[in-house]
Amino acid sequence: MSAPRTDRLVSIDALRGIAVLGILMMNVQGFAMTPMAYDNPTMQIEAGAAGLSVWAFAHTFFAYKFITIFSTLFGAGIVLMAGDGPDKGPHTRRMLWLLAIGAIHAYLFWWGDILVHYALLGLIVVGARRWSVPRLVLTALPLLALGALLWVGGKYMGAAFASPESAAQEAEMMAGLMTGMTEAYRAGFLNHIPWNAGFAVFGQVFSFLMLGPRTAGLMLLGMALYKSGFLSASWGHLRYAILAVIGIGLGYYLCQASTNTLIAGEFEPGALADGNAYMYGGSILMSFGYASAVMLLSKIGLFSLIIKLFAATGRMAFTNYLSQTLIMTFIFVGAPGLGLFGTVERVDQAKLVVMVWAIQLIWSPIWLHFFRFGPLEWVWRSLTYGKAQPLLKGKPAEAA
Repeated sequence: MSAPRTDRLVSIDALRGIAVLGILMMNVQGFAMTPMAYDNPTMQIEAGAAGLSVWAFAHTFFAYKFITIFSTLFGAGIVLMAGDGPDKGPHTRRMLWLLAIGAIHAYLFWWGDILVHYALLGLIVVGARRWSVPRLVLTALPLLALGALLWVGGKYMGAAFASPESAAQEAEMMAGLMTGMTEAYRAGFLNHIPWNAGFAVFGQVFSFLMLGPRTAGLMLLGMALYKSGFLSASWGHLRYAILAVIGIGLGYYLCQASTNTLIAGEFEPGALADGNAYMYGGSILMSFGYASAVMLLSKIGLFSLIIKLFAATGRMAFTNYLSQTLIMTFIFVGAPGLGLFGTVERVDQAKLVVMVWAIQLIWSPIWLHFFRFGPLEWVWRSLTYGKAQPLLKGKPAEAA
């Protein structure tokens, strides 16, 4: 039996840093606009040619890729933090505190929270941390297949029952939702909470039922990838290079097909179903290709400074993820924020994302130069172990 690791794996931290930055390119749409605009650039703010290009680029290269990486890393993190011993006490406390923090994040700040989803599934899949790599993979694949059946099958079922009459009724309902949500979000932080909490409850139930098998499968794959040495950059250069080319190449083909199908089909239910079918497998392949490329770069000394920069951002992924919410909430929700909800089109949304990337890439290594953990990582760790952990560098570390 192995104990939890206390050292850092730069390759995993770098991949986590890239993931936490990458998800913001998609999440910004949920901060700036109604949830219905996430997959449909014709909703709320007319995209125009430039906006449609930004949406298409994000859909092909970002949609579902970095959340997929995050899910696999969460599974790997369970093995890293809990080890393969019988004691699950610290892990259980860690997940329960994550659940509490995620609930605050979801209901008060942003409906698109992923922490609650991860905490619940983390409590379920932890027993698999002691399994062999083949068993993990052979269990993950059926879960991913079930996820495809639920996610893609649900879209096709919705398309099958769609009709001109139902489409008109849905459009009227969506217009009412957008109007009410926009007015509440612009009015102020307190006004936005009921709308935000309502979408959060619906999203959590939907994601657990419809996306839970996919996420659980990805977590198990993350455990297998860590145990096999993939995530510690232990494989050979050529192997990573081949996997990167295959994963990104095939993933791009499927994800670009998804983007083209949605645009050509004018985001009608049938096109959405076909687009999601392409995206389901394509996002997994491209994510694996991205991860392979990061592992390869982690092994090449020429890129060590860049990898370390992303690794610092990844070591503070919890803080950076939640600080993204605080920044975007201030920008898009009314008093005490700016109340720009529903007014910032997609090109400017992308510019905001790049600005936040720059801030987090700069501030993360500066913070970690003086402190052991990110501020919220320190809070989470201290809550988990029931005592304040040393934060300043130079002080003796707790046995944790």
